[in-house]
Amino acid sequence: MIDLSSLISLLTLEKKDTHHFVGQNYKTAWGRVFGGQVLGQSLHAAYQTVPKDRIAHSMHGYFILGGDINVPIEYHVDAIRDGKSFTTRRVVAFQDGKAIFNMSASFHLEEDGVDHQITMPNVLTPELLLTDIQQAESLQKLDPERYERLMKAHPQIFEFRPVGKAIYLENRNSSPLSHIWFKTKEKIEADISLQHQLLAFASDYSLLLSATLPHRKELEHARMYYASLDHALWFHRDFKIDDWLLYAIESPSASNARGFSRGSIFDRSGKMIASVSQEGLMRKYN
Repeated sequence: MIDLSSLISLLTLEKKDTHHFVGQNYKTAWGRVFGGQVLGQSLHAAYQTVPKDRIAHSMHGYFILGGDINVPIEYHVDAIRDGKSFTTRRVVAFQDGKAIFNMSASFHLEEDGVDHQITMPNVLTPELLLTDIQQAESLQKLDPERYERLMKAHPQIFEFRPVGKAIYLENRNSSPLSHIWFKTKEKIEADISLQHQLLAFASDYSLLLSATLPHRKELEHARMYYASLDHALWFHRDFKIDDWLLYAIESPSASNARGFSRGSIFDRSGKMIASVSQEGLMRKYN
């Protein structure tokens, strides 16, 4: 997938009936369905069943089985509740008759109310930073096979500019904190529902890897299996996915072969637009 129109097409599901949708798969280099794809597609399915004046404010998903990239995914939406100001939906994703993912999402009318937020971290601006791809260029000669794997796994639609070294290039232990600027490479005119779906897709990148930062020496040459177990996303304020967003991530805990990470996403002006949390499997093989 090399352009934004391809990603939008991926997230736009085929409608079978009012509460039944089918989606295709992003052909990942690692051979399993990418979690961000399922997050974005399930949110698209839910959005198709709610009134136009309702905006998603939260979604909570569980990854049940690894998805097969060669099999289309069927999304079934359960219209749990339509209230005066809130709408609740449950979405279950199936492949070959087996549930691989389930998600609950809540939608809310726009309302006036109190307003506060935490302060965006004071970090270098994206113009002063290299992209993660630029940081990895030295691997072309040092480790061409690894470089090729990284390029195949990289989402070409988004540009990522880490504040510091990209996590997948780090070989020293450090505090479980990371800051990454990101945006789509192309400009886009999209309503808030599509902005939400694109952010859901992007929010799965680098989140779990931040839990490896205190253990990079130990894990550098280890055989590891990483997989998202759950993912929660809260939408606080409007944003533009084609303008720079700062992903501020911390990992408070890792134990029992699981890592937990949470992130705050800010726009360029410092407005907090979303919060994210995730637990994932970090299994080491002998």
